[in-house]
Amino acid sequence: ELRHRASPWQRNLGYPLAMLGLLALTGISVLIVCFHVLELLLDDAAMPRGIQDASLGQASFSIFGSFGAALQVVLIFYLMVSSVVGFYSSPLFTRLLPERQDTPLTKIIGNCVSLLVLSSALPVFSRTLGITRFDLLGDFGRFNWLGNFYIVFLYNMGFAGLTTLCLVKRVSWAVQAELIRAFGEVG
Repeated sequence: ELRHRASPWQRNLGYPLAMLGLLALTGISVLIVCFHVLELLLDDAAMPRGIQDASLGQASFSIFGSFGAALQVVLIFYLMVSSVVGFYSSPLFTRLLPERQDTPLTKIIGNCVSLLVLSSALPVFSRTLGITRFDLLGDFGRFNWLGNFYIVFLYNMGFAGLTTLCLVKRVSWAVQAELIRAFGEVG
């Protein structure tokens, strides 16, 4: 219903650009994680441990300078939004989704707790995936399991594999549905 009420500009330009942006952000994050996996295999310094003597403002946390730092911020924001959307889309937590002007207090508290847990896990998540090396002054790199190569390696491989699988599945199903619709109209 929302798609039918949308303007032609929004349908023909806005939605495809938004989809391309999401595909690009997902592809960039998978590429960064794949490079991080290669770094893990080749160099022990790629492990997400805490930063000793972090010189904030004196050295860039990205090899691409300001552009890389901005890309890291965008990717972390994208991971935050996608994790919240994924959380509320899972069958277990769809009942927790707030309803307009009809949300009980227990559901509000549950949402606050869920968002607090997700936001607390985000720095560790982005650091484990190798998207950023910045510690956010929380010293999240000091967790003992972040020094375990196998856990970090399997976490990165799982993220890259599952994200690629979801991406291929979504894109291929959308293309397949469009082809069926196009050939169905012709015949």
